[in-house]
Amino acid sequence: MLIQRERSTELELLDGDQIPFEEIRQNLIELNTINTLLGGHKITIDGVRKFLPFVNEPIHIVEIGSGGGDNLKEIGDFLKKKGLRFKLTGIDIKQDCVDYAKRQYPFIEFVCSDYKDISFEQKPDIIFNSLFCHHFTNEQLVDMLQWMKRNSTRGFFINDLQRNSMAYYAIKWLTRLFSKSYLVKHDAPLSVARSFARKDWHSIFKLSGIDEYEVEWKWAFRYLVSVGCKAE
Repeated sequence: MLIQRERSTELELLDGDQIPFEEIRQNLIELNTINTLLGGHKITIDGVRKFLPFVNEPIHIVEIGSGGGDNLKEIGDFLKKKGLRFKLTGIDIKQDCVDYAKRQYPFIEFVCSDYKDISFEQKPDIIFNSLFCHHFTNEQLVDMLQWMKRNSTRGFFINDLQRNSMAYYAIKWLTRLFSKSYLVKHDAPLSVARSFARKDWHSIFKLSGIDEYEVEWKWAFRYLVSVGCKAE
């Protein structure tokens, strides 16, 4: 497959409704391994670090599309080492993911909901998502960016994939060799095909009406996109 100039519209298997829990569980385990070995968690921490000079304790951070909760666990470990007080909240539309995350990390709050249906009594400081945006169309992402900006007091960041042929074939062969999950084998390369070039982000932000943002390339083949991490 050659990576196209535009994002793929083929749906990932994980976006289906009738997936047995054991398959979801294996997918979550392997996704955490991929994020650990290929630096995905480090990029999420980089995103949090950008905001720390501009937020007060206790820091409230919300992840939408929180999956198995591993991103929030890594953030918690990072903030503990810095001696900071914090609250972490994960929001995911899949009950299986929320149940799994609660068992793994009972010290984190997890909520089963479509993020769009959430109403905060007190808005969090920071909202983020990781490997979530590529599941959505550009039109849906415009609404998502606007929602994150409205519902965060300081801003938001996104950690997602770069659409790149080398990344596509690398993850395709790595998962074919080492993955035990048919979901991961199918969805990992498709995730790259559904992901972003820098021009996509510029287009989506223009449509969203958000003028001030940063798009940083990160190894391995990721973008860290952030809004609100500069002094006002």
